Amino acid sequence: MYLGQIHTGQEAVDYYTRGIQVLLSTLDKQTQMTPQAGAATPLDEDPGLPTMKDVSVAYCSIAEIYLTDLCMEEGAADKCREFIDSALQYHHDNPEALQLMASYLFSTERNQEGREYLLKSVGLWLPAQKQSAASSSTEEDMQNEIPPYESRITTAKLLIEAEEYEMAVDVVEGLLEEDDEVIQVWYLSGWVCYLQLEKAKDQQEREGREVTEEEMEEWKALKEAARLHLTNAKKLYGKLRCDDQPLLDHVEQLLGELGGEMEGEEGDPDVDEDYEPCSDEEEDDAEAPMEH
Repeated sequence: MYLGQIHTGQEAVDYYTRGIQVLLSTLDKQTQMTPQAGAATPLDEDPGLPTMKDVSVAYCSIAEIYLTDLCMEEGAADKCREFIDSALQYHHDNPEALQLMASYLFSTERNQEGREYLLKSVGLWLPAQKQSAASSSTEEDMQNEIPPYESRITTAKLLIEAEEYEMAVDVVEGLLEEDDEVIQVWYLSGWVCYLQLEKAKDQQEREGREVTEEEMEEWKALKEAARLHLTNAKKLYGKLRCDDQPLLDHVEQLLGELGGEMEGEEGDPDVDEDYEPCSDEEEDDAEAPMEH
């Protein structure tokens, strides 16, 4: 599996495929041995042995390649769907597999189906993460159910695309608590606040009524939050010497509409002294900013 992670394209697919064969062979042998072991530890409870979830995660890795590196290959969409189906076959409640299915369905303009898979995926881990944060729990089992950081950035993007803004805010807040030195996350946080503000204004206009004092306070809070987070994104962009011009352009556009950057230290995130400037590979992983 490690060789699949360090290669790209078809080479990565080949390595992951071989890794899956090894996993399945090991699982098959263990299944045959289990009845003879009597009271031996069940397969999924021994941390030293591969599990069905490991197979599912490996299939997800192949599906992601057909969504990205090999997306222009003939039959890529069908192969992507095939590997996602395999991932769900081996672990039907794998949040990453469900999210991949959502991405696939969004890419084929089956938005309602995609939204259902996305909400099911997020529902499997977000409530537990919020509960963990509220209780400052570090219980290992709970942490293991939470998808990797990069996957949750994609979660936030998909939730924004599906206009599930409140849930997107919850995801982004969790990301910032975990690591507040990721430009893409500050950008998404500011962007979703901006979209919430625009949605609230549009609703008020459609209803054709006067703005209430409570609404004015809410709009002000959303505007200031958007400005603060976008200001943080822009300042961090300069400090980390990143090179993602479309993202920077959108940040500046939004700040222009919101009244400009926040002044003073409160809009200036700290940067770890050991940080490394953004690399081209990291920018590729973060993907381009959402269309606007």
